[in-house]
Formats: sequence, C-alpha cells, structure tokens
Amino acid sequence: MPRVVCATAGIMLGGLIAVTPFQGSHAHDGHGPESVADLAENLADAVVNISTAQTVQGQRSVPMPQVPEGSPFQEFFEEFFNRQNRDDDQPRRVQSLGSGFVLDGEAGIIITNNHVIEGADEVTANFNDGTKLRAEVIGTDEKTDIAVLKVEPETPLKEVGFGDSDGIRVGDWVMAIGNPFGLGGTVTVGIVSARNRDINAGPYDNFIQTDASINRGNSGGPLFDMDGNVIGINTAIISPSGGSIGIGFAIPAKTAIRVIDQLREFGETRRGWLGVRIQEVTDEIAESLGMDDAIGALVAGVTDDGPAAKGDIEAGDVIIKFDGKTVESMRELPRMVAETAIGKEVDVVVLRKGEEVTIRVTLERLEENQVTEASAPAEQEPDQPAETSKVLGMTLAELDDALRQQFSIEEDVTGVVVTEVEAGSSAEEKRVMAGDVIKEVAQEAVSTPADVEAEIQKLKDDGRRSALLLLSNPTGDVRFVPVRIEDN
Repeated sequence: MPRVVCATAGIMLGGLIAVTPFQGSHAHDGHGPESVADLAENLADAVVNISTAQTVQGQRSVPMPQVPEGSPFQEFFEEFFNRQNRDDDQPRRVQSLGSGFVLDGEAGIIITNNHVIEGADEVTANFNDGTKLRAEVIGTDEKTDIAVLKVEPETPLKEVGFGDSDGIRVGDWVMAIGNPFGLGGTVTVGIVSARNRDINAGPYDNFIQTDASINRGNSGGPLFDMDGNVIGINTAIISPSGGSIGIGFAIPAKTAIRVIDQLREFGETRRGWLGVRIQEVTDEIAESLGMDDAIGALVAGVTDDGPAAKGDIEAGDVIIKFDGKTVESMRELPRMVAETAIGKEVDVVVLRKGEEVTIRVTLERLEENQVTEASAPAEQEPDQPAETSKVLGMTLAELDDALRQQFSIEEDVTGVVVTEVEAGSSAEEKRVMAGDVIKEVAQEAVSTPADVEAEIQKLKDDGRRSALLLLSNPTGDVRFVPVRIEDN
C-alpha cells in the first residue's frame, strides 16, 4: 500500500536539494526551460543541510533463552546475554539529516520542518561552501510542521524570499533543492501536479503536490517557482517503498509565512479560535437540510463559553461564509479561523432551518490543550423497556434513570435513547448504536419516541429522502447522522 512518509533522512542520511525547471530567460518555444543551471547556481548557497544529534536511552531487548537448571550452557548464556543487555542499555547518539533554507541572511534565520529537528539535542546548519554553524531553535509548530532556526554568521548569508503560492498554477515549473540520502546540493525539477491537497497530516492541510523528485532528506527544503522564489517547503512524499515515485508535497508559502512570523516574534503560534466542532456536509446531509449544494461546515457542537457560544452559533447551523469568504468545504474553515487575528470581530453566515443568518463573533486564542477524551460505555446486554417504538430501523425509548444506568448515559445528556438497531438498516450503516441518544430530528428537539415519529412523518410528507439526526453518545459527544427514510 502506498504510504505518506516524511522526507527526512535517518541515521547517516543527508538532506537533499531538489531543483525544478523554470520559465525565464532560458525558456524556449513555450515547452519549458532549456536549462536551470543559472537559477540553481544562484540559489544553491541559500539552501542548507540540517544535521541533528540526539541521545537516546537504550533498552534491554534480548531475552535469555530458557535452559534446564544446571545445564552446562546455563552459565554461558547468562554471561553472554547479561553482557549484551548491558551494552544495549547504554545511551547512544542518533543522527539524522534534512534540509532548510536561509530566509533572513543578516539575522541568520533558517527555515526547516519541525520533524527534522524534533527531539534533537544539537542542530547544525551545513552550508554549500562547507561552513558549519550551530543552530538555535527559535520556535516550532507541529500542526504545520514548521521550525525556525537561528545561527550566528560572521557575515550576512545568502537568502531567498517567499513567492506567491496562491498564484502558482497546476502545470507551472518548479525546482527543489535539498539533501536526499546525504547527497547535499541535489537539484531536481518538475511541475506543480495539484494544489490544496489534504493528506491527513494535520488540521491545516493545504499542500502543493509536485512531481519534482523529493526523497528522504529533502524535508524542510525549498520548492522554488520560475523566478527563484520559495513557494513551498518540501515535507512529505507518498511512496510504497520510501523512495520518490513523483508524488511529493510542500507546505504553501502563504501558510508558512504567518506561522514563521509568529514563531520569530513570539516563539510560538497564536491562532484564532471559534469554538465549534464541525463535520462535513455530505450530499445526504445537504438533501436533508434542503440545501442545493453540499457546501460549508456543519456545526456538530459548540464549546461552552467559547466565541461561537457567545455569538449564539448553534449545533445544526451550517457555516457557509466566514469573514466575507465562502466556506466551500469543512476542511477550509479551520484554516480560515486559524489565520484570523485573535480579538477580531468577524461576520459568520450560517444556514439555519433554511434561512441565512449573519452572526457577529469575536475570535479568541486557540489553546494547545483544548482536547477532550471520552471513555467508552460499559458493554451491557440491554433490558427491553416497557414502552418502545420502532422507526428507521431503530428501537426507541424515553430516557429514564434505568436506561441511564443500563447504557452509562451521563446526567446532562437528554433526548430519546436508541435501545436496539436493526441489522442491515440505514441506521446500522451510519453506525448508530444502542445507547446513542437522539437529541434532534431535522433540527427540531425531541424528548419522546412519539416526537421522533412525528418529525419523521413530517419529512416523509415533505418528500425528503433522509432524516438528519443529532445524536449524542453516552458521554455527551454529539454528531449529525443522515438516515434514509424512503424505505421505512
């Protein structure tokens, strides 16, 4: 299976320089550049190899085989394996290599990937002319995989600047320079294969895809445009073997610039925070909400006392515009919010029960520890309630103390409890489970099985093909689930 790997070399492997062709004075007949030699020569001194060293504690990992007590081999094995484990337990130095580039030659600022220097005790920048300078880590950001380093040069370093990553087009020539497999100063060329790629590397994925050869050791190196500007930071490849197959990814300059500025100024990132939990608007969800197109981000939950809650954004709202920009898909909203200044008042346009509503929200700062953990409910054989109803393949009951105890449902969870799900039903396909609690049907609150049946009947009468359920698990985490109704 192809896998996404970081383009960082391991022990004794070097960073790589990859260079891509550009259109400029050497372009000919509109078929690409005749040569990139002048461009590569001009940029090579601004690209550095990043070497790191880290001390790791060894682990005793060689068990001694079982031998009969008193065996003539017992003393031999004990002596051999005890010595082996003592050696393995000794701390050892691990080295790795990646790439980077000089952004500010006078201040000695170098940019690379966070994963290149993560956990390192020592970081060294190796320059094209053989100079080696110890680097200090100014700041890192795991979410975008960016690190800012600082060296103390005797004279200003050769530097490069960022270009317009938004202006780059699929098919444009690009050039990568880096240190793959320890082969420093390697130049490769290719084109932009795609933009806005989401490879599930982080919450703000928006990668530039290129076929310029990128390998282990290229991580942190620059991806240049036709004019020698950095339009991306090489960070990952997809490969079944770990080597380049022509699918590489770079962090866009637009994403990197804001992060780097904050790391240089504060030593950390300061992102905007809206305080909502969102999910994708699928075609089924769009149909159940009466939307013409599946766009926007569906609000599945709102953080208490967060900016969204203070602005009266509600679960079930579909955010279709943020600060004047259309939210085409769910994954665009986190980037929009993160890139907005803390404390800024923004207009959030939501679709609520078929009507557009504009809400004024003041963004707050995203804290790194805003993560919740929910414990799984105990697995119990449910007792059948005295009074139940069945709809959409689900057996429903009014939530009472006995059912709370049976399904370990917390006190603040309200609604109609699902006690059983019919095999092969749409509800089962959507992973509705016994112990889930229906809080809303088509954005209308429900508290009894009769309420659920009534809302489903309304949807049938309106010709809807699916019902949008707001479900809570026993610990209170909510999600929206569209369940088909045409066969019920």
